[in-house]
Amino acid sequence: MSGRIWLVVPAAGQGRRMGADRPKQYLPLAGRPLLVRTLTRLHEALPGARLCLCLDPDDHHFDPAWVPFAHWRRTPGGAERVDSVANALDGIAPDAADDDLVLVHDVARPCVTVGDLKRLVAAIADDPVGGLLATPVADTMKRDDGAGRVRATESRDGLWHALTPQGFRFGLLRRALNEALARGLRVTDEASAVEVVGLAPQLVAGRRDNLKITHPEDLALAELVLSAQESAHELAAQAASSTPEAPPRGANSA
Repeated sequence: MSGRIWLVVPAAGQGRRMGADRPKQYLPLAGRPLLVRTLTRLHEALPGARLCLCLDPDDHHFDPAWVPFAHWRRTPGGAERVDSVANALDGIAPDAADDDLVLVHDVARPCVTVGDLKRLVAAIADDPVGGLLATPVADTMKRDDGAGRVRATESRDGLWHALTPQGFRFGLLRRALNEALARGLRVTDEASAVEVVGLAPQLVAGRRDNLKITHPEDLALAELVLSAQESAHELAAQAASSTPEAPPRGANSA
């Protein structure tokens, strides 16, 4: 299989639920635009990947200087996320091989860790289908009756929250998305499109702090997560640097 990795980041949404004066990907998060935080984290884990950034054709907020990747391109976003991803795959088609790995990541997930990104790539490197980061459901699940009351309590056994990135081979993902769209099916993520063609993506356990910024309060929570992650990284680095070196093999004790 090819060792080439493509990153597709849909960033054409308007984020109306945020109630802000600009799309949420440009709102400040710990002093930098959310989009910058997400791209920086992806680059830390996969600096050699090729980026395809899906943006609204009329987007005047974007600054190309924010992109840390050496190889990247911009493609037009669509009406829905799935349309943006399909546009991205069409855009890279002249340069992508069928067995190139494509990772699709939500721009609104800036807290994905380098460890999770590398673990996902390792887990699906030789998987014939591909897979996604996900976390087992921990909360009690309720189904409503359509009028704001509980109709039933659902078993959470075997249920997972789908996260991103989600990674599949270029040829497979493009075929799956095209088939799902042609059949008029609602595609909420790449894995659901792959399921349409009869395949079962791998669930790769990820961290629960890979949250998606959707509502205004999520920004404050993401700042706390990023701060905690940075502190943990600094502590780990300090511990590694303070670990005494082992004496040479065969050295005499004092």
